Amino acid sequence: MSTRTDSTRFDLGLAVLRVLVGVVFLAHGGQKLFVFGPAGVQGAFGQMGIPGADFVGPLTALVEFFGGLALISGLLTRLASVGLAAVMLGAIAFVHLSAGFFAPKGIEFPLTLLAATVAFALTGAGRFSLDHAIAARRQAR
Repeated sequence: MSTRTDSTRFDLGLAVLRVLVGVVFLAHGGQKLFVFGPAGVQGAFGQMGIPGADFVGPLTALVEFFGGLALISGLLTRLASVGLAAVMLGAIAFVHLSAGFFAPKGIEFPLTLLAATVAFALTGAGRFSLDHAIAARRQAR
């Protein structure tokens, strides 16, 4: 009985964290796509000295937006998490590292998001996700 309860708590905790991290990425990606727009994102990335800003800026917006949706739903969680982790590595290396550790400009926040996305890439979405529902349905066949 304890093992079942522990498993449920683990999956519930994973779901809460996954959904909230997904909301953060969805909001940041949505801001880039729908508020700043591709030209604004390209310009901002160029000013920050990010290589290939014309391509990397819009790609980052798409990865954040759709990766956030993936985390929220628990669909393609591991794949989305790898993409989001790559975005956070880039953000840390090109934007935040020179500002030190502490927010608002340091690596504190993107490092936390990097750790969460790496954890999701390693663990998957957990039981309360579309990934789990699809896998269970396939197993039932």
